Amino acid sequence: MAGMTAAERRDHIMAKLRSERQTTVTGLMKELGCSSRTVRYDIEALTVSGFPLETVRGRYGGGVKLPDWYHPHSLTLSPQQMALLKRVAPSLSLEDQRIMSSILDQFGPRR
Repeated sequence: MAGMTAAERRDHIMAKLRSERQTTVTGLMKELGCSSRTVRYDIEALTVSGFPLETVRGRYGGGVKLPDWYHPHSLTLSPQQMALLKRVAPSLSLEDQRIMSSILDQFGPRR
């Protein structure tokens, strides 16, 4: 999975958390083919975007989890909607790209 964009990595992290509720930083590093710093940066960016992620200290670089109370809705974008938003995203300002990324992370297809 190396060579993923930040949005793709963050989508992967959220998809994994939606299905497993928690994971380790080391596990994400191996899956995403990136450094622990990159994983931690992505987790921070997701938190800033409004996802209620909880970080956990511990073995294997610690981890991240979704709180028990958080159950994201099941609304998802169609592949055509995702494709359109991804085509439009590069023309946006950096702030709007960050917002667009959070929309794609929140409403993109579940894996």
